[in-house]
Amino acid sequence: MKNTIIILSTLFLFILGTTTSQSQNSYPKKNNYLILSKNIQQLKPILLTAKELAKEDGKKYGDFYVIICGKTVNNIENNTDFISLLEKTTLQHIKVFVCGISLNNSNISADQIPSNLEITDNGILYGFQLIKKGFISLTI
Repeated sequence: MKNTIIILSTLFLFILGTTTSQSQNSYPKKNNYLILSKNIQQLKPILLTAKELAKEDGKKYGDFYVIICGKTVNNIENNTDFISLLEKTTLQHIKVFVCGISLNNSNISADQIPSNLEITDNGILYGFQLIKKGFISLTI
């Protein structure tokens, strides 16, 4: 009888602990977004998309990152339209990164790009790392 009470108590505590940890894991998480782009002309529709997702997600809206890579980095320096759009990304709390490998391949140094762009050593690798952290990803 004593063993039965101990076994039932242990079983009850195990079930309670499992249920509690499952309910904590089901707590609503933030929706984080990542766009890997090879075309800086896409920044304007990206801004519109981020704005709509922020409205749609409400409190569940998390981070929104854009990684620019490829030959399009050649068009960043002194591109007034792009710089204007970058200012809007700051207002919308969107982080824009540029791939360091792409900059190196195009012989562009960090001081040649707008200061509100962040450089990531390897844009593709960083994209995969963000996906592993749960970011919803799209490549355009």
